[in-house]
Amino acid sequence: MSKVERFEDLEVWQLAREICLDLEELFETTPLGKRYSLLNQMDRSSGSIMDNIAEGFGRGGNLEFRNFLGFSRGSCTELKSQLYRAKDKKLISEEEFQKLSQKCEKEIAKITAFIGFLNRSDFKGSKFRKD
Repeated sequence: MSKVERFEDLEVWQLAREICLDLEELFETTPLGKRYSLLNQMDRSSGSIMDNIAEGFGRGGNLEFRNFLGFSRGSCTELKSQLYRAKDKKLISEEEFQKLSQKCEKEIAKITAFIGFLNRSDFKGSKFRKD
């Protein structure tokens, strides 16, 4: 495992960014783009996934990072529910739903595994380092 020096190095953040980009494409190419209320909710929850990962990383402490990863996982679950709403309203196709829903499931699993790793780690965080 390579050393992580920036939040951009984290696979969970990279996948969250990919989810945001995929959603942006849906906003531009499907009727979802005209449903501003749902679009806004989905945009905020997807952004929250990647933003909470970045903020937790930036806090410099293992405990805080785990808390923010939990918020991120919750936002990903929220987004998955919103995808169901979009599909049920026929704003996105079954194929589009499946693609993003599977990415959300993958992200949830990766975040959960990462939280487990941090729980088992003796590392307390960069702000506790004695240089």
